[in-house]
Amino acid sequence: MANQQVVSARAVLRDVRITPQKARRVIDLIRGQKADEALTILKFAPQAAGEVFHKLLASAVANAKQQDPAIRDASELWVTEAFVNDGVTLKRFRPRAQGRAYRIDKRTSHITIIVSEVAHGAEGSAK
Repeated sequence: MANQQVVSARAVLRDVRITPQKARRVIDLIRGQKADEALTILKFAPQAAGEVFHKLLASAVANAKQQDPAIRDASELWVTEAFVNDGVTLKRFRPRAQGRAYRIDKRTSHITIIVSEVAHGAEGSAK
């Protein structure tokens, strides 16, 4: 049994002006997919976050290629992990009637995508 290293690369995008709830709708589409299929899904996703995720996934694939020159394209990689965490919340105020002010929360997200040569759950069977 050869002791072969499994290549995994990640890309992180912090403080994106997309609410975490809307970002999670898009990230759920690509989790567990092959990287080339995920890129296609994101390219044609109707949500505004699709373009941001497409660039981030392309960056993760490029990072994997940089780590291991044997990887030729995205068809050899899987999206093993993809998650969205809450970022900082920008607090703004909107004037209301009778001198009051209502707070508007502008939420941000931290997005992480990890790609690997092996599909998630198959790491133990890699030879």
